[in-house]
Amino acid sequence: MKGYKDTMVTRMHEVLARRRQANRGQAMVLVALALVGLCAMTGLLIDCGRAYYGYQELVASTQAAALAGASVLNTSTAGQAISTATSYSAVSGNLNSGSNLAQLANVSMATGYPKVRCLNSLGIDCTASPANANALAVSQKAVIPTTFLRVIGINSIPLAATATAAARSGTAVPYNVEIIIDTTSSMNSIDSSASCNGTRISCALAGVQVLLNSLSPCYAGLSSCGSASGSLPSSGNNVSNPVDEVGIMAFPGLASASESSKDYVCPTSNPTTVKYNAGPTYSIVPFSSDFRNSDTATSLNGSSPLVIAAGGGSCSGLKAPGGQGTFYAGVIDAAQAALTANARPNTKNVMILLSDGDATASASQMGGSSSSYPATQECHQAVAAAQRASAAGTIVYSVAYGSPSSGCTTDTSPSITPCQTMQQIASSPQNFFSDYSATGGSGSCVSSSRSASSLNEIFKSIANDLTVSRLIPNNAV
Repeated sequence: MKGYKDTMVTRMHEVLARRRQANRGQAMVLVALALVGLCAMTGLLIDCGRAYYGYQELVASTQAAALAGASVLNTSTAGQAISTATSYSAVSGNLNSGSNLAQLANVSMATGYPKVRCLNSLGIDCTASPANANALAVSQKAVIPTTFLRVIGINSIPLAATATAAARSGTAVPYNVEIIIDTTSSMNSIDSSASCNGTRISCALAGVQVLLNSLSPCYAGLSSCGSASGSLPSSGNNVSNPVDEVGIMAFPGLASASESSKDYVCPTSNPTTVKYNAGPTYSIVPFSSDFRNSDTATSLNGSSPLVIAAGGGSCSGLKAPGGQGTFYAGVIDAAQAALTANARPNTKNVMILLSDGDATASASQMGGSSSSYPATQECHQAVAAAQRASAAGTIVYSVAYGSPSSGCTTDTSPSITPCQTMQQIASSPQNFFSDYSATGGSGSCVSSSRSASSLNEIFKSIANDLTVSRLIPNNAV
């Protein structure tokens, strides 16, 4: 029996040995198959990873192009905006091309893009833009060549990205804005042009109201700006979380700070003005942020002294008492001093001067020719004052309102015209506007950089300048 068992065990070992010999090499096949699968998965991850990274690059360059093009819609034609967008795209030869990733070297613009759009949902007037648009869309395409996926017949991966940006319409930083209004007697004259058809002072104030309707009194997330506090005339009315603060100054200057209340307490009346070298008060309403009850409010706060002075309350607002000739170097210096004194962290200072620019106050109206501001080179004095403000970091806008073809008679060496004065006051050519169609103005005083020519359009354009473009959904209408 023992011999039988030994024989059976021996045979079983033989059978198993033969089977092991028959299966020899199968493990190598399995390992080989596993390696092929592993390589395929590795290749898939590498190629797809390159495609994903390339897609992120494509999206970033597409968004940059859209934002760049939209940022100039307020000041450029459609062709110029499209050219700007293209220059920031990843298409070969442009600012976002030449990436270190070779797969982004073959980016192309989709047919029909970049393209400008006019969207009703943005609440931005398309007609205020030379491009007749308020948004710009960019769509780019790229093809990512593969390496490992070629084994399974996939030689490339197509990519596409589209981005749409609105024209400037979202606050970039809070602003301190000082508006300077000419209130000499000429502002009481009638401007019968189609864009005004009223007194010059009333049309100027209507433009200021357009600006106030566009700026932000407090953060957009607040349902209400809350109550405002202040101590006029020494300080304006400000809410607890102000964003943009706006002040109004006027020239000729007033006899005292208390006189300013005649321009913001109903019913308004003519304040008393004094000579330019007699220590005048130029401030009508100090920097305030109560001009609207919330950032989303569609109407101005009629009880705000700032709004009342701008003619947006229940009475006519700022008057044009005259009494002195035109001289505005002093008020520019005063405005810059006020902006400096009102400095807030992370804010930008802005000055807006509206006048016909014809500074010709007599020595008597100046209060003597040997004082701080002489009765000579009056227009050049204003240019120098504005240049000092610009050098201090203030954005200076000038609005030539019906500037005459000649004037600035105190400026003889070198001579200068009112229009040239207003041009040189602006921080840059893009900051100079002209309402050349106003009655009595010169049709030759035209801004070469800004097409807006009515006061309402001009102040809307300035408001757009003080905001930034932003990305919006591609399906916005």
